[in-house]
Amino acid sequence: MKHIFPTYKRFPFEIVKGNGVTLIDNNGKKYLDLTSGIGVCNLGYNTAPIKDAVKTQLDKVWHTSNLYDSTLQEKVASLLVKNEDKDVYFCNSGTEANEAALKLARKATGKSAILAFDHSFHGRSYGSLSMTGNDKIKEGFGPFVPDVKFAKYNDPDALEQITSDLAAVILEIIQGEGGVVNGDPAWLEAVGAKCKQEKVLLIIDEVQTGMGRTGKLFAYQHLNLDPDIITAAKGLANGLPVGAMIGKTELASSFGPGSHGTTFGGNPLAMASASAVLTILNDDFLEAVQQKSLFFWHFLEKEIQPLDLVEGISGKGLMVGIHLKSDIEVSKIIADLHKQGILTLSSRDNTLRLLPPLIITGSELLYAVHIIKDTLTNAIVSQ
Repeated sequence: MKHIFPTYKRFPFEIVKGNGVTLIDNNGKKYLDLTSGIGVCNLGYNTAPIKDAVKTQLDKVWHTSNLYDSTLQEKVASLLVKNEDKDVYFCNSGTEANEAALKLARKATGKSAILAFDHSFHGRSYGSLSMTGNDKIKEGFGPFVPDVKFAKYNDPDALEQITSDLAAVILEIIQGEGGVVNGDPAWLEAVGAKCKQEKVLLIIDEVQTGMGRTGKLFAYQHLNLDPDIITAAKGLANGLPVGAMIGKTELASSFGPGSHGTTFGGNPLAMASASAVLTILNDDFLEAVQQKSLFFWHFLEKEIQPLDLVEGISGKGLMVGIHLKSDIEVSKIIADLHKQGILTLSSRDNTLRLLPPLIITGSELLYAVHIIKDTLTNAIVSQ
């Protein structure tokens, strides 16, 4: 008898080992991983500098309370903000980072209203879930945190809903769980400008798009945007639980001692890993991600886009959504790819989602394209 709540529809195999971009299951089968543990292990598995940093810290101390100074937290914060006038609050996950952002926005502005967008995903705890525009995952859990409003993503009319009575606007540059939906750059910049005009805080959720996923440390850096608050998690410590809320220093006084807290946030092991991750994610590494992305997208558009089952491809960098027609369920394609030794994800609207580790090589990306092409072609032929 199993004793785990069935909150996940799990696949019938267990991942027991990993190295680089390869995972191995309990039957000894090898997989090319195009999931990164849902955007978490961006630097792959068994990565030596990260593993060594954690082992070194493990021999020192693996937990202290946040009542004491932490040079490790300060180091990671400095690597995240890169000399900008910003401060960091460390927690354990993306949803916690968004909870902290919600609380900070309300406390700092003295206002309560938040504007979020349809099909967004910000987490599953109550504040984050209240700001999430996905009715399916909210079903049965209401009532939600009050004073959260919704607008249509990418809709110019949404600008009219950004008014001075708001504490903040929260959005994703690319909606990952919402179907890998790209924010229109002009629209995103217009949202940012309207927030400044109305003195409304702009919160950008970079939980999935951050840590180099799009070829920049954060996806908003591709645009002319100046967020007041950024939330991050997933890839920040390459698999150890960590989240971060990054806010402009002018907001810091609203989060003084006793205003917010966490038992495990900023844990020394997670910080050691995050420090190693951010050291690896230097300008040269990110430039290499951008070059790999150009290569990948060239073959996606050449080999995948024209297929009968494909309606379109979206995303940026190494964050890809292949939108399938209704002829076949994405779950069937994922199962077929498992047989071919490829791990992928799904997303809203029958979307095959790819989030490969950033260390993947060009030849591995090309191999993945060929396998996906063959799988999609065979799926339509076998009907």
